[in-house]
Amino acid sequence: MEEFAITATGLTRRFGSLIAVNEVDLAIPKGQIYGFLGPNGSGKSTTIRMLCGLLRPSEGSASVLGLDTRRESERLKQKIGYMTQKFSLYEDLSVRENLQFVSEIYALKRAERRQRVEHLLEEFNLQKQTKQKAGTLSGGQKQRLALAAATLHRPSILFLDEPTSAVDPQNRRDFWETLFELAQHGTTILVSTHYMDEAARCHRLAILDQGVKVADGSPRELGEGMNSHVVEITAQDPDLARRCLADESDITSITQLGVRLRALLPKRVADPVDIITARLQQAQLTAQVEQVFPDLEDVFVAVTELRRRELAA
Repeated sequence: MEEFAITATGLTRRFGSLIAVNEVDLAIPKGQIYGFLGPNGSGKSTTIRMLCGLLRPSEGSASVLGLDTRRESERLKQKIGYMTQKFSLYEDLSVRENLQFVSEIYALKRAERRQRVEHLLEEFNLQKQTKQKAGTLSGGQKQRLALAAATLHRPSILFLDEPTSAVDPQNRRDFWETLFELAQHGTTILVSTHYMDEAARCHRLAILDQGVKVADGSPRELGEGMNSHVVEITAQDPDLARRCLADESDITSITQLGVRLRALLPKRVADPVDIITARLQQAQLTAQVEQVFPDLEDVFVAVTELRRRELAA
């Protein structure tokens, strides 16, 4: 039987008349990387803050590591690591001083503190910056220091709120390698992101839109369960091809990616490739047309557009 590190039922948070998170249900298995994918304002950060015990839900309930986030928030804070989007350590302290300070907050024994700090400085490649003030570090170095601090007390769960928004692609890749190592050793990780490539790295993810969970599953499951065909068009003049297809009633979305177009058509359409090919031939446009497996951007567009149409109906 699968064990869950995090469960939530009907999790809701209101700020006055604004519903930031609306009846979100979650069941996140232990030892996996679980993603929240969504744009700014979709409820990712608010949900994470409720799961950390930092924000009280307006309605619903959540359990993290078997602890009720309402009634046992103080106990919970000792068992989790939390890394915010904005660098939140002390910028006027050195790298070593920040880690030592965090080790004291979590009441590690003196001998363990020294050993743990030295291990993290080496593990996160910060040995050369030990005496450097945190405020003068590069974006990638700040990110490594923040993750080192979040994992110093060996938490069972890590909550990472858009942790790679201010770093370059190489640092993002290195960061994710570290996350996979942590997950392999049993740490459950919940990470919010608006990067599609990062979401695709997660074992499972939820897509949030205006506070509502509109999809949930592994990247493969989300693609297989998508209620749209995805057709890729490679044309000599992609802009002209896009304008030619723009008023085709069966196409719900069309976007250009370099020299390629990706069109979404409902699953009820039996022959999506034939429809697009015929339309292009009528306009005397030459193109290669093929049906492809959906990527996460396709899934995101499909589920959010579907919800908007349902709300407008």
